Amino acid sequence: MAARNGLRVAVDPFRVFCVFRGFKFPFAFGIYSRAGPWLNAQVHIVLVEPEIPPNTGNVARLCAATRTTLHLIEPFGFKLDDAHLKRAGMDYWQQVTWHRWSHWTTFAAALPAGARLWFIESGGPQRYDQVAYGPDDYLVFGRETAGLPQNLIAANRENWLRIPMLNAESRSLNLSNCAALVLFEGLRQQGFVGEI
Repeated sequence: MAARNGLRVAVDPFRVFCVFRGFKFPFAFGIYSRAGPWLNAQVHIVLVEPEIPPNTGNVARLCAATRTTLHLIEPFGFKLDDAHLKRAGMDYWQQVTWHRWSHWTTFAAALPAGARLWFIESGGPQRYDQVAYGPDDYLVFGRETAGLPQNLIAANRENWLRIPMLNAESRSLNLSNCAALVLFEGLRQQGFVGEI
């Protein structure tokens, strides 16, 4: 256990080992507050078939800074050893709890009972700032060029969220920007628990 800015930081080596070996645990790292309660890194960002390495690297950096778990669902538009991916994530990859999934169905089968997923895609009936996020929600984003698969949207219309666009000529926002917008709205609603 190490101290940082008055907080006691605890890393459980067994859980860290298991996460990196592919076993399922709800978290790998945690932080004890001054008062002692365990604050789990339980918010999740899910990238479905990401295509552009710098976007995924930027999202990994975002996850490191916010203790958010990252899920990457194949197929990818790049190799995980891509230099652009590493450069965008810089040295933050070692600070990220992340999981690689071979397919959406594999990921979905591993979800805990009662898991709530929010599907962020243009055209959603609700804005991303109009819902109440929980500390263990999953924020799901699609490919940069095609978005989320339509079958996922159709099956989850009640959890389909949009980020408002104000210019009809602009096709879309950057994936990592979208992830940051929605994640920080969720963290804001929860009072930025664990802020250093």
